[in-house]
Amino acid sequence: MPRLPAILLASVLALVIVAPAGPAAAHRADPGVRSGSTVDLRPGRPALGTDLLSVRGAGPFRIGASLTRLTSAGLVDWTVVGCDGTVDAGVTGEWAGVILVTFRDGRLVEVGTATAPPRSPAGASVGMTFAELEEIYGPRGALIHNDAGDATAYLVRYGDRVELFTGHPIRPGVGYFQAGLADHVERAFRQGPSC
Repeated sequence: MPRLPAILLASVLALVIVAPAGPAAAHRADPGVRSGSTVDLRPGRPALGTDLLSVRGAGPFRIGASLTRLTSAGLVDWTVVGCDGTVDAGVTGEWAGVILVTFRDGRLVEVGTATAPPRSPAGASVGMTFAELEEIYGPRGALIHNDAGDATAYLVRYGDRVELFTGHPIRPGVGYFQAGLADHVERAFRQGPSC
């Protein structure tokens, strides 16, 4: 009988050691994430919380939403009025420190991030190279240049909305990912600030 406690102890230890490896061992490389990618994306998994930024917005920050409504709901932390009548804002909650939002005429026109996640519905994010974006989007996207010819970005159109991935200031690839109305997001990139 003295062997029974030793067997039970060995069984419990084996379960403790093996159990955490179960889900990790079951995880396999997701389709759409190239080995050696500069970011760890999991496009095959459901997007939760601050994982997804799309042309519809991010979380409660939906394109077209009212600045007044979002402020009343306690979702806007600070605002800065731009010289062209836009209002840039920081947000609260799970998106704080993750996204910045821009309003024009009191309506949300752009959501942007310099972090990863979030990612686009296709799995693209900050930190990727423009070549990786071309692999993900194929003919749906295109490299574009601003009117001054000194900046490059990757643009994906969805009707009157766009996803725009702009360059990083000190390394190749994406440094900022923004989505919203094309007449604001794309125009601002191509023409620069209007004032």
